[in-house]
Amino acid sequence: MNIHSTLWNADDWATQGGRVKTDWTYSPFTASFRNFNADGCVWSFGKSSCDSSFNGNKAWLWEELDFSKKGQMQWAQNNYKIYDYCKDTKRFPQGLPRECTLNNIF
Repeated sequence: MNIHSTLWNADDWATQGGRVKTDWTYSPFTASFRNFNADGCVWSFGKSSCDSSFNGNKAWLWEELDFSKKGQMQWAQNNYKIYDYCKDTKRFPQGLPRECTLNNIF
């Protein structure tokens, strides 16, 4: 298994439509990973395929937000989210990514 990371010029979409410019004086930008441990499930055909025998004490993987928690999450998004790539038709003129069409938790 491999992990890849990239940096790219995001002067427009990642900077509130260009309102906040990238400060290139901090370059070169670097990233490093130490003791990285990925533990995930495969998402396929609208379902997560996690074998419960391998998940030990990870019941949180199947928890869902109740009505109150969904309301709190929606409030946080309305008040703090500054970018949603699922609404960025300028960045994706050929169509939004597939995950944007999945049922949203809100």
